[in-house]
Amino acid sequence: MKELGEYLKEQRVSNGVGVDEAASDLSLTSDDIENIESGNIKAFKDVLELKEYVRNYAKYLGLNPEKVVDEFNDFLFEHTSKISLEDILDVKKKQEEEEEKKIRSPYTLPKKEKLTVEKILKLKPLFKALLVVLLLLLVLYVFIKIINGEKEEKRTVELLEIRSENYEFAK
Repeated sequence: MKELGEYLKEQRVSNGVGVDEAASDLSLTSDDIENIESGNIKAFKDVLELKEYVRNYAKYLGLNPEKVVDEFNDFLFEHTSKISLEDILDVKKKQEEEEEKKIRSPYTLPKKEKLTVEKILKLKPLFKALLVVLLLLLVLYVFIKIINGEKEEKRTVELLEIRSENYEFAK
């Protein structure tokens, strides 16, 4: 980028244009022009915005903007291909932490996933044990209901027998 910036600076000087004049004509600050010419890309928050500044600056200087942007793209590729995976992961982690700190609307929260058998099988052992206990309690409840139903049936039969005996006695 430094070479490209120097080239743009040479063209500006050869055209007899000052930094302030170029900045004013392009609706940029003189610091923006100086940062472009010195190759200081860290002064810009957005690379796409910087690319557009370079394109407009090249047009302004009477250069072929596509060739200048191609040089800029080559620089970006060269620069970004040297970034280590560790640096990329660090940036991603920081972005995730910042995302967690943001206030969220209930309408923008991620949708909850449905519970499937596969997901249940992946549950931690404590939850599996809890599910087994609940299943055993359900079986026990059903068994007790069946036994109580048989007892109720016996009581009904006994009451009917008592009534029939009383009926014979009354005759």
